[in-house]
Amino acid sequence: MKKLKTLGLLFLSMFKIGLFTFGGGTAMISLLENEFVGKKKWLGADEFADLVVIAESTPGPIAINSATYIGYKTGGVLGSVVATLGMVIPSFVIIYVVSLFFNRFLGIKWVASAFKGIQACVIFLILSAGIKIFKKVKKNVFGIIVMTLTFASMIVLSLFSINFSAVFYVLISAVLGLLVYSIGYIKNKNKNEPDKEVKE
Repeated sequence: MKKLKTLGLLFLSMFKIGLFTFGGGTAMISLLENEFVGKKKWLGADEFADLVVIAESTPGPIAINSATYIGYKTGGVLGSVVATLGMVIPSFVIIYVVSLFFNRFLGIKWVASAFKGIQACVIFLILSAGIKIFKKVKKNVFGIIVMTLTFASMIVLSLFSINFSAVFYVLISAVLGLLVYSIGYIKNKNKNEPDKEVKE
């Protein structure tokens, strides 16, 4: 009974987020954190930060990946199915309905005005998620350098209207992270080897 109640809460929470969040998965991050870290406390702040990184860097939409993980953490395989369905159903229904009369839908003035307001809100949601993650993530020189370079690159490329996929930012950052880790690992290994030789 308790598990059924948890699955019901999980579905309703994901359904609500999927229904009222515009701007894609990135805009959902702030709402997911507020719901599952702040209110329900099903995830810790550090775990959620790791979840965002994994969901962003693995194939598929970040919202679906996040929902699947949260669902699995909360209710196992069934939980992941329930959470994913809860996240997907609102978008599917809305897009299906809109597709039936797409041209007439865009021609309605109040709809166009509503979308302008939504666009402004999406910017805030994405910025809010970024600030929250930045506050909680462990800060070091490498992380700050990568973040600054990524941010600067995005601004410069946008100003010159150069198309550069967000996937490449993730891949380049991952390669740099592996490179720095490998250098640190090699240095520590070389440092420990003389100590072993002295003991022998």
